[in-house]
Amino acid sequence: MTAVAAPSARRITWLRRRRALANAWGQYRRNTPGMIGLGILIAVIAMALAAPVLADPAGLHAVNTTQNPAWASPSEFGPLGTDNLGRSILTQVIWGARISLLVGLAATILAMVIGSTVGIVAGFFGGATGSVLMRLTEWFLVIPFLPLAIVLAAILGPSVENIILVIGITSWPSTARLIRAQVLTLKERLYVDRSRALGASNWRLMSRHILPNVSGLIIANTTLTVPIAILSETTLSFLGLGDPSRASWGKMLQEAFQAGAITEQAWWYYIPPGLGIMLVVLAFTLCGQALEEVFDPRLREQRP
Repeated sequence: MTAVAAPSARRITWLRRRRALANAWGQYRRNTPGMIGLGILIAVIAMALAAPVLADPAGLHAVNTTQNPAWASPSEFGPLGTDNLGRSILTQVIWGARISLLVGLAATILAMVIGSTVGIVAGFFGGATGSVLMRLTEWFLVIPFLPLAIVLAAILGPSVENIILVIGITSWPSTARLIRAQVLTLKERLYVDRSRALGASNWRLMSRHILPNVSGLIIANTTLTVPIAILSETTLSFLGLGDPSRASWGKMLQEAFQAGAITEQAWWYYIPPGLGIMLVVLAFTLCGQALEEVFDPRLREQRP
């Protein structure tokens, strides 16, 4: 008889992770609001990625109003009408989704990287290192977000990259405090003590034992931070601090306000971008709440 080779430790780990992901996806699929949010996100992301096919970018620039009339209603220039410069609202909505999603996702990733790093280091090492990092975190927490973001955006200048940087470096403190609280409990677990007794370095303990066990919390917090980042981009763009050369939903609202769309009763100018922001924010919130229930069994038990 031939002996069957035992699977390697790496393959066993991979199989466990695959089984855990399949189990998490099965639990997520049973959450109806979460699936609705995921469906909305897939539709919006698909629209943003297919923007060059769905809408000609030339429609983002002002045209001769004899070709496209200004303030044309959806019934006159379908399907969403035009603005005061004769530009198609539909084209601006489609291309604006790209910038709004890009800023929201990129700024959230930056905030998660900073917040997770600060939270893990502060919780794991404690002492003077943890105290300094937490005082820095509290300093960012006590300063109102909007004035700080406005000052930073005004100093750095109006561009998509600067908006991402501004939102990212002002949105990490709450994540840092949340991760630190979790790390304080994880570092006292027996498996961490055993690894430390076997000579594992601090880097290995944090990367192999602490980080994987807080990854679920980071993922859930990411989906809840993205809508905040999108709303922040909308606010900064509405205040005129966004990139003037790139279409976004926030920039559309700012231009609609400046052009007097409310006075002109041109509801088709400000409702579509506002509805898009609302749907994306709601979708990310639903996905975040569903992921929280997946990674926290206590929330799942409390659900009626």
